[in-house]
Amino acid sequence: MEIVHVDMDMFFAAVEIRDNPDLAGKPLIIGSLPHERGVVSTCSYEARKYGVRSAMSIKEAYRRCPHGIYMHPNGHKYEKASRQIHKIWDDYTDLVEYISLDEGFLDVTGSVGLFGGAENIGREIKRRVKDETGLPCSVGIGYSMMSAKLASEEKKPDGFFQILTPDALRELIIDRNVRIIYGVGPKTEAELNKIGIHTVRDIYNNREAVARQQGQHIIDLADGIDNRKVLTPSKSQSFGKEHTFQEDITDREYLKDVLRLIARELGFQIRLDEKYIKTITLKVTFKDMKKITRSKSGDATNKTDVIYNTVAELLDKVERRPIRLVGITLSNFTNEADTQLTLFDDIGKTNNTDRLDDVAMKIQRKYGLKSVKSGSELVSEKRLHIDKSDTEKTGGTA
Repeated sequence: MEIVHVDMDMFFAAVEIRDNPDLAGKPLIIGSLPHERGVVSTCSYEARKYGVRSAMSIKEAYRRCPHGIYMHPNGHKYEKASRQIHKIWDDYTDLVEYISLDEGFLDVTGSVGLFGGAENIGREIKRRVKDETGLPCSVGIGYSMMSAKLASEEKKPDGFFQILTPDALRELIIDRNVRIIYGVGPKTEAELNKIGIHTVRDIYNNREAVARQQGQHIIDLADGIDNRKVLTPSKSQSFGKEHTFQEDITDREYLKDVLRLIARELGFQIRLDEKYIKTITLKVTFKDMKKITRSKSGDATNKTDVIYNTVAELLDKVERRPIRLVGITLSNFTNEADTQLTLFDDIGKTNNTDRLDDVAMKIQRKYGLKSVKSGSELVSEKRLHIDKSDTEKTGGTA
């Protein structure tokens, strides 16, 4: 295989810096504001010098970098940039696995003859992304998914690197921490540390002990053996948004107002991308941080009212406890709508609103999502008094 891995550098922050050059060279932190409850979505490299990292609590980020510039994420802006980037990738192969808005694997094995080799494809993608979007990215070329991923990380930011053989991979990682191996997280690292395994070299020298504790797969990956295949969106993709409350919420109507506005954004996005979904999932995090999901599947739909009514029904079945976060995830994508009656029909309108939806979509395509709002959405906005940009992206694109 010949694999290209593309990873946008500090994506959200880079978009903001592109659009406001005065932010360049400053510690920029995208997520929540210092007085709010939330986490860091991403940050500039200047902020990372102070120890700020993605997924860190915003209060800890502020403790480390009180002079930083803190901003809410602008989901629509990032999604627009992501669509531009993905469109560039799609020009080189049909085998693209979108890991997130800003990261993806491309299997270019069948394309190298057309574009002059994997290295040329990688460099061309890197150039075009910069020229056409104004955003930097790091690109890795590898013989497998793990090698391409490691290659893109090797020269960040704005880097380019190749790992073309298992021997080259082993030579590169032999004295590095075991966390460099795909799938080895903090828990696995701690287990390996208990038996004296701290580096990849330790794995090579203690193969039997590692195999007994973790299985053969970690040894295979350390040896550069990775047979995973790039999965296209039809095989692996979800798309969602969530909202974290500054105070825990028990009012179910308030929660439904938030879900209604999230459903509107997701419905607009999948219709803009001309996609349909078959599974709708409600995500809830309680006050004690317990997380649950509730899903319903049916035939394909892209209707906002169906998405909202489905999650509202699912919320009614959730135990009544203070809630910290709610979200919606859409999955099981298809490019065609089903014509038969759907399992969602009993909770959402279908035929009577089709023409109205089509007219609204034409207006929204031209003037933006906020140009057309239903009466219920206006009521929800009035009750909530929240900026919809506070909703945060949690998944990939459709």
